[in-house]
Amino acid sequence: MIYDVFFSYLCIKIYKGMKQTKIVASVSDRRCDVDFIRSLYDAGVNVIRMNTAHATPDGIKTIIKNVRSVSSHIGILIDTKGPEVRTTGCQAPIEYKTGDVVKIFGRPEMDTEHDIINLSYPDFASDVHEGDHVLFDDGALDMQIIGINGPQVVAQVKNDGVLGSHKSVNVPGAHIALPALTDKDRKNIMLAIEQDIDFIAHSFVRSAADVRAVQAILDAFNSDIKIISKIENQEGVDHIDEIIEASYGVMIARGDLGIEVPIERIPGIQRQIIHKCIMAKKPVIVATQMLHTMINNPRPTRAEVTDIANAIYSHTDALMLSGETASGKYPIEAVKTMATIAEQAERDLSLRGQIDVPLSEHCDIREFMAYSAIEATEKLGVKGIITDNVTGNTARMLAAFRGPHPVLAICYKDKLQRLLNLSYGVIPVYQKDHLSGDALFKAAVRMLRQKGLVELEDKIAYLSGNVAGGGGTKFLEINTVKETLDDSYHFHLPNI
Repeated sequence: MIYDVFFSYLCIKIYKGMKQTKIVASVSDRRCDVDFIRSLYDAGVNVIRMNTAHATPDGIKTIIKNVRSVSSHIGILIDTKGPEVRTTGCQAPIEYKTGDVVKIFGRPEMDTEHDIINLSYPDFASDVHEGDHVLFDDGALDMQIIGINGPQVVAQVKNDGVLGSHKSVNVPGAHIALPALTDKDRKNIMLAIEQDIDFIAHSFVRSAADVRAVQAILDAFNSDIKIISKIENQEGVDHIDEIIEASYGVMIARGDLGIEVPIERIPGIQRQIIHKCIMAKKPVIVATQMLHTMINNPRPTRAEVTDIANAIYSHTDALMLSGETASGKYPIEAVKTMATIAEQAERDLSLRGQIDVPLSEHCDIREFMAYSAIEATEKLGVKGIITDNVTGNTARMLAAFRGPHPVLAICYKDKLQRLLNLSYGVIPVYQKDHLSGDALFKAAVRMLRQKGLVELEDKIAYLSGNVAGGGGTKFLEINTVKETLDDSYHFHLPNI
């Protein structure tokens, strides 16, 4: 009876489709009702993202409340604005013609006019050089600096365009000495701590110091929120190793990145960062314009389908939808489309064999056991892996080795279940405290069996350790499904 109760809980509340790649969906406070969130979840979303650039504190709280009312299993991620420069407001959109000459000042308190563009960053003139290109509104308007006179920057317009209020400003190759956090960022981090969400995606991360600035606030309030570093500029690419080391995970934010670096370099940078994150056993998300045409159209382009598949072929943990779900006409269809593409790409990928992720030079017992479990899928034909987790480190190790079969990760904390929603191929399950260890694992095996992921004669691997005593994963046990479901069989279970 206890198996049936737990099995029902797993099947109805946890297991959403067969894809191993996770999906992050952006949600606006203008469209975040419970039915909408539920539809996203049912379509395959694992994590909901909130963009603080477009949401009020009350709006953020509404999103969080509605997400949690749908399911405690959905991860919640909030963005910071990070060290970015924007134009100030203007009375109406301003038209520019090629050859126009304008003056640019760092005067956040003043509005922008045709001949004078004011920016949010006061020291702008100190950080740029003659010959630099200043790109406005995600690169839609290009101006080149032809002179600098104290706080005044003189620039010539390089293409016809229109500039509206509070548009992005990028200077490719320049180091803009902005602080890692704005006052608004600090307020939103405090809101995230107060609401106990799961992830903070810090924008425009340039070095490990930017990550530590966020971590210091979290540590001061004993928060276990995890930091995802958004790579959006050349400095972030240049310091990627130290950023990965300092972060829980990384997001490849291709929008601003494609403005800050030559666009033809984006595919190579994406592959490089994914590879580095896998080797470091850290989750990685590919974001921006994955299904951009589905903002207004019910079907994607062939190029978008290929883009998603190639990210999966590169072994990303997760994919993110932005405007497609935040403001698009076909949000649910976009999620379903992405999930379907992911499932097919994973099937195609499985035909090429496992990715070769080596053990670290100085690996510990946990990493060796996780590696051995994945090796057993190829050498011994193991079809299912179950692990119990206090910290999630073992599950993340298993995800990093990118095995061919999903990993069922039993979590002893409900928040850990949400954190593992960014790890490839991991099905996180929160343990109900009324289940004994033996009953818990037998129920997990039954779930894999009933879902058709394993057959009675298949082998199944189990990784665990002494949870009460600490010390992490200590052993790997492999048996057939039939043996583990036998009433006379007992796992070598930890002291839970």
